Amino acid sequence: GVCNGGQYNTEECGRDGGDCTGIEDYPDCEVDDPSELGNGVCNGGDYNTELCGWDGGDCAEFNAKYPNCKLRDSSTTFGSFGGEFGLCSREYNTEACGWDDGNCLAFNEMYPDCDVEFPIFIGDG
Repeated sequence: GVCNGGQYNTEECGRDGGDCTGIEDYPDCEVDDPSELGNGVCNGGDYNTELCGWDGGDCAEFNAKYPNCKLRDSSTTFGSFGGEFGLCSREYNTEACGWDDGNCLAFNEMYPDCDVEFPIFIGDG
């Protein structure tokens, strides 16, 4: 099921009929989809906060590796954050974010003065 959170995630409502089991440790966490907490994927935004247990523990590795890099919203996950050269993100192409988890190193080496919104478009044929 889907944990609806908020008023549904209470003892009186059986933790949304069992859908919120496992996230009761974060009663003050207000996110769109509480079932994303502790699902093995580090979500940004409101999920990666102290109230939400750093996304139910999913962001521990990310926060330890990049303590000054902030994922802007819940649609940005640590899994989509890094990867091969084609996924270099301008927003995370910073020292604080490890040059997009190393994803922008080749791009930065090939085009050191190129500052574009979508580096993936460079040489895309």
